[in-house]
Amino acid sequence: MTATPPGTPVRVGLIGYGLAGSVFHAPLIAATEGLVLDTVATSHPERQARARAAFPEARTVAGPEQLLDRAGDLDLVVIASPNKTHVPLATAALEAGLPVVVDKPVAGTAAEARELAALAEERGLLLSVFQNRRWDNDFRTLRKLLDEGTLGDVWRFESRFERWRPKPKGGWRESGDPAEIGGLLYDLGSHVVDQALVLFGPVSAVYAEAVVRRAGAEADDDTFIALTHTGGVRSHLYVSATTAQLGPRFRVLGSRAGYVKYGLDPQEAALREGARPGPGWGEEDESLWGRVGSGQSPVTGGGRVEPTLPGDYPAYYAAVAKALREGGPNPVGAREAAAALDVLEAARRSARDGVVVSL
Repeated sequence: MTATPPGTPVRVGLIGYGLAGSVFHAPLIAATEGLVLDTVATSHPERQARARAAFPEARTVAGPEQLLDRAGDLDLVVIASPNKTHVPLATAALEAGLPVVVDKPVAGTAAEARELAALAEERGLLLSVFQNRRWDNDFRTLRKLLDEGTLGDVWRFESRFERWRPKPKGGWRESGDPAEIGGLLYDLGSHVVDQALVLFGPVSAVYAEAVVRRAGAEADDDTFIALTHTGGVRSHLYVSATTAQLGPRFRVLGSRAGYVKYGLDPQEAALREGARPGPGWGEEDESLWGRVGSGQSPVTGGGRVEPTLPGDYPAYYAAVAKALREGGPNPVGAREAAAALDVLEAARRSARDGVVVSL
């Protein structure tokens, strides 16, 4: 992969300025040393206006075709458009000779993800997947505890992304059309499965339940995934829009101790409110710190308080910049994302047929 000359800013073209593009990608790109938000592509006039107001030095164009027409003026394309467009747009950008970052899920199937990875490797180009939840505060803290051996041998990993949204919002994310790649399994499920694989490695068996509970909803909105890792850990993963009482974000049970953590990483909320990375970024109030202990409930004060490490979404784009400018490692490779899609496809099949799927 040819690196951008040292000292030269990486000119970024961003495709899509909905939730992913405006809340996550554009602010993080603009905050990253060595990256410059050059162009934003969106067909919505109101979103174009918002992009110009937020990033007046960036140009706006009406669509990805106009952005790729300027491929020679760009050094990286970020794809934050609807899921069904990820594969065709990533293919077009790679064929135009540009490195690519794709929001998760990178594709609808593992086979498509591996085809994209092969194309990027053939062209000698970076293809990275925006799995930002690897830089959540609780995930970073849990990795630290595992590295230190604090919990002993982990027996069970429980991870929850639960919300209370009793009325569907509509839009492609909640569409029942398989072509849209909507539903929670492929949305929040992409995060919890990726985290489980990073922490505990490959999976040998998958069982899942995917339910449509809300009136008027078309795609799964209450989903459970059970993974058996080849190393022996069992992961129980919950993603839901219909949870009236939220459980712990993590409950991790080991041979020495357990770790329980409530509450979501604060970075998404901060970005939605217009905050930008700076001093104190990603820190949470001490009242939300998790607990480590054994034999007691954290709700009744059992165990010791475990300080939560700050969340660090900016680290993802800093690693992308380093990869492009200095030849550093890809922070999240497409083949890693393909392995997660293997699990998601197995989960979809398990939920449909009511069986355990072996991998």
